[in-house]
Amino acid sequence: MKKATKKEIEQIHALFIEKYSDAITELVYTNAYELLLAVTLSAQCTDKRVNLITPALFLKYPTPQILAEADINDVKALISSCSFFNNKAKNIIEMAKRVVSVYGGEIPMDEKELMTLGGVGQKTANVVMIEFTGANLMAVDTHVFRVSHRLGLSEDKTALKTEATLVKKFKNNLHALHQGMVLFGRYICTAKNPKCQECFLTQFCKTKESFKV
Repeated sequence: MKKATKKEIEQIHALFIEKYSDAITELVYTNAYELLLAVTLSAQCTDKRVNLITPALFLKYPTPQILAEADINDVKALISSCSFFNNKAKNIIEMAKRVVSVYGGEIPMDEKELMTLGGVGQKTANVVMIEFTGANLMAVDTHVFRVSHRLGLSEDKTALKTEATLVKKFKNNLHALHQGMVLFGRYICTAKNPKCQECFLTQFCKTKESFKV
């Protein structure tokens, strides 16, 4: 597969920023705690589905202190329509316990500290930082992975390696690029039947094949 040239990378960067400079996550939240819960639940689950689940969860467990004391079966019941809900229920309770005991009930806004919390890997930590603080970080989900490969920006086989490649190639405005690539992959450069007639990047497209992380 052909790789994007340095000039093409600059043009792709500029077009994404122009089109998606104000893009934000489609997850619904009102504070850092709710955002962290929503992002954790969104792993291998659609934002749409998460937004259906979270209102009842946020209502019953409005703070880390209350979630830390939760009955796991009750949490499982509230998030049961989400993929891997058993694991996620365990993780978010563990997350809440550590936030209370180590961070005084405040979500730490540092990616390394976020990664010490239950169920929070690098992607989740970066997404929270990007969304909540506008941090110059990149996070790679299935949409970003697919778009990166189709545009010849990365040939990496894993999400983490793709992330490192994109950071190296794009360097700045990474928060807007991340949000833009997610929305572009979700609505235009879809896995099946990509909407090429609506695409503003057709001149840079190297392949329409689908890619799995």
